[in-house]
Amino acid sequence: MSMPSVKRVLLKLSGEVLMGAQQFGIDPATVAELAGEVKAAKDSGLEICLVIGGGNIFRGMAGAAQGMDRAQADYMGMLATVMNALAMQNALEQLGVQTRVQSAIQMDEVCEPVIRRRAERHLEKDRVVIFAAGVGSPYFTTDSGAALRAAEMKCDALLKGTSVDGVYDDDPKKNPNAKRFETVSYDRVLADNLKVMDASAVALCRDNDIPIVVFSIREKGNLARVLTGEGVQTIVRKEG
Repeated sequence: MSMPSVKRVLLKLSGEVLMGAQQFGIDPATVAELAGEVKAAKDSGLEICLVIGGGNIFRGMAGAAQGMDRAQADYMGMLATVMNALAMQNALEQLGVQTRVQSAIQMDEVCEPVIRRRAERHLEKDRVVIFAAGVGSPYFTTDSGAALRAAEMKCDALLKGTSVDGVYDDDPKKNPNAKRFETVSYDRVLADNLKVMDASAVALCRDNDIPIVVFSIREKGNLARVLTGEGVQTIVRKEG
């Protein structure tokens, strides 16, 4: 099934995508490639918001699993997402794309606070808006942050760029017979724990009728193809 008609989208990227072939951190060449993908999508006439995870630098849940206080670890993870947002902003602006970073944790010297009306104005002025620091509170993932911002900004779709080309009924890296869904309902994702996004993010998208489009961001040019209905993806939406 092809993509729904969209004008404004939120693109959610995992922090790990920014590593490239590295084991840790930010690979500038990979970030530049991703920025090129975003620019191509924007040049097609879309208004684009971005949310980037922080797992390439620090993941709060991993820190908590090793004995750190969960809230403290989550705040560290939020700061990692700000670093990734600034890296993406730099790469986009080197391509001539005006970009603003808004952080849910206030840090005026490096970026703006999250102000919905200001973000709306940036989009109207043809800028890309990158939302950082999740929802600004511990115990919530950047998936939840992405769903929240997509709802706030009235986005037509939430695009999740991952390392696989859609949603499967099993882990395709472990099971070669895993089946990829063309479309799947929010309720099926939640009931079968299909690992699209965390449950709160999926429920928020369901309640606001925001389709979730899962696709591989690692394949060059795939974002533009998905947006034109030619790429391979899975669309999570209401049944019927």
